[in-house]
Amino acid sequence: MSVAGSRRRVVLHEDDVGMCQGANLAFLELCRLGVCSSGAVMVPCPWFLEIAEAAAADASLDLGVHLTLNSEKRHYKWRPLTAPPHSAGLTDEYGFFHPDVATTRRRGSPEAVEAELRAQIDTACRAGIDVTHLDAHMGAALSPEFCDIYIRLGLEYRLPILLTSTIAAYTPNDNLVGVTEKAHARGVDRARAAGFAIFDAALQTTWGRPRSKLAEPAYKAIIGSVRQGLTFVCLHFNAPGELELIEPRSAYIRTEEYELFRAPEFRDWLLAQDLDIIGMRPLREEFRARLAAPVN
Repeated sequence: MSVAGSRRRVVLHEDDVGMCQGANLAFLELCRLGVCSSGAVMVPCPWFLEIAEAAAADASLDLGVHLTLNSEKRHYKWRPLTAPPHSAGLTDEYGFFHPDVATTRRRGSPEAVEAELRAQIDTACRAGIDVTHLDAHMGAALSPEFCDIYIRLGLEYRLPILLTSTIAAYTPNDNLVGVTEKAHARGVDRARAAGFAIFDAALQTTWGRPRSKLAEPAYKAIIGSVRQGLTFVCLHFNAPGELELIEPRSAYIRTEEYELFRAPEFRDWLLAQDLDIIGMRPLREEFRARLAAPVN
């Protein structure tokens, strides 16, 4: 790992912490091994309290809130903390979050969205998590319909948010079909003017990879593609266990990712790269310093 100030700063981040116990186990182990520098918890999910307890007991854990407006699994579901009425547009006919972002963007009341996201942040803080940042599960909270809320909450709680300079540079954009660069740029311009650091790229898990021995070259290619600037790598580590029941067809993608990053040979290779691997906590402190700086 290179010294701070490297040309290539990268956050190795685990999304979906708290979704299931295997996600929590993977996060804690890989943080200890130095190959996961940050994570974000899904507060409405069943295993939130376990990771909140761990984070409250270990101040070194870098954990943000994975702002959650969707419940995408077929049979494994979660609901809003705020129990909004069906008319608020956040839930399906059973009271769960919608499985897809498009429906949430089309139906979700901004007032209900803000109340729910605020409740998730407040709950994380109340549980003892030293929240380091905000990011968006499936990209929903940063979509043009809700980006003003996303920025407002970041400012109010003095937390950095994940935004990339273009929507094309945000590779988890498969859930944001139809979002134009122009619409995305309006949010980026407001965030930049407010003092947020804007990421140059957000890369993600290789979802289309078949079950095979191709994990290592796929992830070496991801790391090799990191360019000068500030990059966020959205990973989805998961220890084997209940995930194979939750999503039997695709669980291997997350579990193979976990096994790869804990393998000594891959870890040695990763930590030898010319990268400045950072968490979100230093970016939070930089952001808070900018907010506190006197205006000329």
